[in-house]
Amino acid sequence: MCLGIPGLVTEVEQEDGLRVGTVDFGGVRKRVCLAYAPEASAGDYVIVHVGFAISVVDAAEAQRTLAVLRAMGDVLDQELGP
Repeated sequence: MCLGIPGLVTEVEQEDGLRVGTVDFGGVRKRVCLAYAPEASAGDYVIVHVGFAISVVDAAEAQRTLAVLRAMGDVLDQELGP
């Protein structure tokens, strides 16, 4: 099973011949390869898996996905405890 996390593209640049972006994941910013999502631009939400943006999604879809991931985290916290 693969897990892709939505994040907001804040910058896009060329780096060593590749399009890369800075993506914000709730305040944590990471450099992400945009080669598999060439249409991504600053202000877009992308789904990221192992450092690669694999698709562009709209803001509503990104927020729904983040809500599900938060709920999953809450369930795990309750089941596993501190």
